[in-house]
Amino acid sequence: MDIRPDRIMLLKVPIDIVPPEELSDLIFSLIPQMGGTPKSSQDIVLLSLWDLLRARKDGEYREYVFNAALVIPISKSLVSGAKFLAGKKVFRYMPFNFVISLLSILEKKEYPVYLLGGRRQVLKKTEKNIHSTFPGLKIVGRCESYIRRQEEPAVIEAIRKSSPSLLLAGKGIRGGELWIARNSSRLNTGFRLWCSDLFDVFAEKKRRPSDALFERGLECIVYCFRSPLKFFRIFPYIHYKLLLLFSRFSKK
Repeated sequence: MDIRPDRIMLLKVPIDIVPPEELSDLIFSLIPQMGGTPKSSQDIVLLSLWDLLRARKDGEYREYVFNAALVIPISKSLVSGAKFLAGKKVFRYMPFNFVISLLSILEKKEYPVYLLGGRRQVLKKTEKNIHSTFPGLKIVGRCESYIRRQEEPAVIEAIRKSSPSLLLAGKGIRGGELWIARNSSRLNTGFRLWCSDLFDVFAEKKRRPSDALFERGLECIVYCFRSPLKFFRIFPYIHYKLLLLFSRFSKK
């Protein structure tokens, strides 16, 4: 059965409504039951408020988001914005918890995963921890980040030949998320997901915000203390709120 998420537009940027209880069926709908890999490239975007604002200005990033198989909101501001403008209930996910759920779903069918990004020791510990938590998953390859430009074709070829059902990518890749979009035609068909600090959390180098803090939408406090410059995000946040008001009243 083909299942597609309910996709809405928030300030001209797509967001998918994916209730947690429907996530497993949705993922298996996107992956054929025989063959091990999705029928076509399936990018998964974990969309924050700052990503939404970026998509409104950056054409390349906007195309990447629009072409994604799933656009999962991770900011509480997106949930309230969708309710304010469209009257829709949107479900947000903590990035780490979403990846854990995704790996758990893929483990049921022993789908293969490729790890890309992070320092060597971080990546090794990440692989070890994923193996111990999800013994049914097949990690078919890994490559640390900060590779030289001339090495990229060999890395892409290694990913393509290993045919992972999920390419899990972290920070240190040239271009960040857009590395996936720029190399889409040369990669295998399969899910691709980028999350900046994911491998550091898996390797226990960084602590993720608590579930309680995330539920209250206060995880930004943790990030601001890690990087004080992020306190200046109050200005794009105010800009976002003004955009919501303008969009709401312009419809009346």
